[in-house]
Amino acid sequence: MDTTRRTFMGAVAAGVAVAQSGGGVKKFVRYRHGGGVHYGLLEGDSVREIRGNMLEKYTPTATTRKLSEVKLLWPCEPPKVFAVGLNYKSHIGNRPAPKVPEIFYKPTTCLTEPEGNIVIPREAKNVHYEGELVVVMAKRAKNVSVGDAMKHVFGVTCGNDVSERDWQKNDLQWWRAKGADTFGPMGPSIAVGLDFVKSRLTTRVNGEVKQTQVISDLLFGVPEIVSWISKHATLEAGDVIYTGTPGATSAMKPGDVVEVEIEGIGILRNKVVA
Repeated sequence: MDTTRRTFMGAVAAGVAVAQSGGGVKKFVRYRHGGGVHYGLLEGDSVREIRGNMLEKYTPTATTRKLSEVKLLWPCEPPKVFAVGLNYKSHIGNRPAPKVPEIFYKPTTCLTEPEGNIVIPREAKNVHYEGELVVVMAKRAKNVSVGDAMKHVFGVTCGNDVSERDWQKNDLQWWRAKGADTFGPMGPSIAVGLDFVKSRLTTRVNGEVKQTQVISDLLFGVPEIVSWISKHATLEAGDVIYTGTPGATSAMKPGDVVEVEIEGIGILRNKVVA
């Protein structure tokens, strides 16, 4: 195994240890092994295959494999991908704070697995990282209250809302600025039972910290976001919501390695290529 993959697997295993130390936290992954795609539970540096639907009812099997023997994929297959803009004061700067969560869509074709490449389109000149907490829905949610919203949430994972700033500024819609192929890295696992509000999000580029903020600093928390979306668009089991990025962002270049780490979840690592 090459050094890069050893480092990545070590980071994933470390994230598992942190999550498990919190008590009652489970971490689900989707992975490829051989010719098949499976779901499993992370157990240290191994994955235990599960049968059934992790969002409803599943059964752990006796089949385990080392992380080094599998390829992690984005951890669920969402029917829809939502995202929230302008959701940290540190990102807004001098602009007025929104009065309600500002929601947009990203196409499912933007999703990218851990260790997958972020591909800068040929015409793009100003592609930025955006480290974010991503919410995974457990079941259908329509017109849910803020108080009931978390009953519909399955867990959380890491995401990178990759954005081409020039397109974002000049296009009528953000369909390519936020939704180009590979512009939605997500993973490595879904943490269930984690008190994620206390977790810190950190984005690094080539090992240098670029963003760091506690999730509790979100202007609109997960319950408010879920409730707001559900009043206008029905959320379905497996849907995901990128919740917004903190601080300043900057352009990436081919050869860069971007890591989005959230305490208790793990590290989402992707290389940037032309």
